[in-house]
Amino acid sequence: MRPWDNFTLEQKVGQLFMCGFHGQRADAQITRLIQDYHVGGVIYFRRNVESVEQLTRLSAELQRMAAKSSELPLMISVDQEGGMVARIDKDGVTRVPGNMALGATGNPDYTYQCARILGDELKRIGIDMNLAPVLDVNNNALNPVIGVRSYGENAEKVAAHGAAAITGYQSRGIAATAKHFSGHGDTAVDSHLGMVTVPHGRERLEQVELLPFRQAIEAGVDAIMTAHVIFPAIEPEPIPATLSRSVLHGLLRKEMGFEGIIITDCLEMHAISKPYGVAKAAVRAVKAGADLILVSHTLDEQIAAIEAVAEAVRHGEIDEQIIDQALERVVNWKLKRCGDQPSEPSSMTDSFSSVPHDVLLHEIACQSITVVHNDGLLPLKPEQNVFVIWPEVVQRTEVDEPWSHSDSLGRVLGQFRNHVREYKITTQPSYDEAERIMQSVIKGDQVIVCTYTSAGVLPKGQRNIIERLSEKHSLIVVALRNPYDLFEIPRPGAYVCTYENTPAVVRGLSLLITGELNPSGSLPVRLS
Repeated sequence: MRPWDNFTLEQKVGQLFMCGFHGQRADAQITRLIQDYHVGGVIYFRRNVESVEQLTRLSAELQRMAAKSSELPLMISVDQEGGMVARIDKDGVTRVPGNMALGATGNPDYTYQCARILGDELKRIGIDMNLAPVLDVNNNALNPVIGVRSYGENAEKVAAHGAAAITGYQSRGIAATAKHFSGHGDTAVDSHLGMVTVPHGRERLEQVELLPFRQAIEAGVDAIMTAHVIFPAIEPEPIPATLSRSVLHGLLRKEMGFEGIIITDCLEMHAISKPYGVAKAAVRAVKAGADLILVSHTLDEQIAAIEAVAEAVRHGEIDEQIIDQALERVVNWKLKRCGDQPSEPSSMTDSFSSVPHDVLLHEIACQSITVVHNDGLLPLKPEQNVFVIWPEVVQRTEVDEPWSHSDSLGRVLGQFRNHVREYKITTQPSYDEAERIMQSVIKGDQVIVCTYTSAGVLPKGQRNIIERLSEKHSLIVVALRNPYDLFEIPRPGAYVCTYENTPAVVRGLSLLITGELNPSGSLPVRLS
């Protein structure tokens, strides 16, 4: 007898939902969803995390609760992509580099090692699924939501790093989730905020957007997450991939042969919730071929979506066989991964690196930092003063989460040499800030301006500061996140890309600036 043969319709449907909640313990929201609505999965965000120890206890508490109402365990997931998207921001979880930093090293084995490290740590916390890696090919400089979450703009390299990450995670018993199918890289709109279209023909999609996902399937990826993006070459109706049977069933299942779990991106994102509504979208996603429906935040929306799918089955809008097929894939995944112990890999590398994590992170940081051009300003001249402008990331978004253990360049650089001054700004500085900075810089200072862009285009206040300073000084500009910042500013005397502002990167940057490190990173995107 199969585990779900005696399930009621409500139990079957509940198993096809993954939901978030707002507490650091099992609050009323998640308790109701598990006990009354039989949800099969939970997703963690930073709001759920106080410490690694607390999160481990929470995972156990949720599993005990699930065991009382079902013989199936929960699937517990998290978006722990690395770099600037890391939901677990606490000691005990390694801050692995983000995708574009790894892409800049040109070494997929680094990606594999980071996935193994993170996989071990997530497993100990009670997490069985990571909603990573991002396999979007970022070839649009204005992309506000992918950017450095991508390994780069070359599809073959993205595919190689993605396969390495998948192998690394799954060797440690963690389900990897390739996202966002069929590709969110060539967009200039954030689907959290509105509808997005990738208008390219099928030949181009095959060469770029689809290639990394084909390789992920060959690598045995457990799950693929859908994109709330319209692909006219695949789906003639103006509907996003998440709701398209042509995309999910026709392309992904039939043509590409994917047999794992198809999970939606969160249905509360505005690209779905505004034109369709969460409940109606859940019904359409199931009909399109999705196995697991993600609703991350709002209890009323979560309940409405679950009830809408069950009601659609009762009224014949959804054939119950579709529910059974999705449930079988979810249950098979749970039997495979939940509680699974890591196994030694048979590919990627003969032996896993035994170097300490901080040594590995430093090595990767030093291999990723990229000097785009240098008109003789690097390394710094030891006899001159240094003035650093450092943007502090204080605003948290879905794709931009400040790391609590952070260092500024001025502070770290001051450990290597004397006469370093630093002026800290926000990522959205006022125009008055430029005037105060102009008055602070002394003639003869070596000026380093660090930029930080998380939404596609360098904020106007940061651009104004660089424009003002460029009138009187030859600048060293360091792009701490988005390499495309170069498009927005006068050509500086030196331009360096780090792809993230993690402590390992800041220390590596200090070594490069002082001449103790020869740069070896290569741009994963074109800046011409």
